[in-house]
Amino acid sequence: MRVTEHPILGPLSPVETVTIYFDGQPICAQEGEPIAAALLNAGVHAFRTTAKRKEPRGIFCAIGRCTDCMMIVDGVPNTRTCITPVRDGMNVQTQHGLAAFGQEENK
Repeated sequence: MRVTEHPILGPLSPVETVTIYFDGQPICAQEGEPIAAALLNAGVHAFRTTAKRKEPRGIFCAIGRCTDCMMIVDGVPNTRTCITPVRDGMNVQTQHGLAAFGQEENK
């Protein structure tokens, strides 16, 4: 799923591969890429569920303006994953409803 050669820019420079953990499962990512890009590359499309209807949400604007990509990242709720870069060992969790600090999950 990952683009390795751009039709205009040519081949991408090699970057370090790191591991992040999505809901406890390891996922390979490229260091510095947005969390959302790593998840999409791994086939994950639902990042959170809405508070009222429990509907899944994923990437929408991809520039940090909306709230569809919010997840719990290293214990911090409401993190916009489309603009948060990947670091090795990150713990990324699906956010259910409106999360608060100290809550692993809010259903």
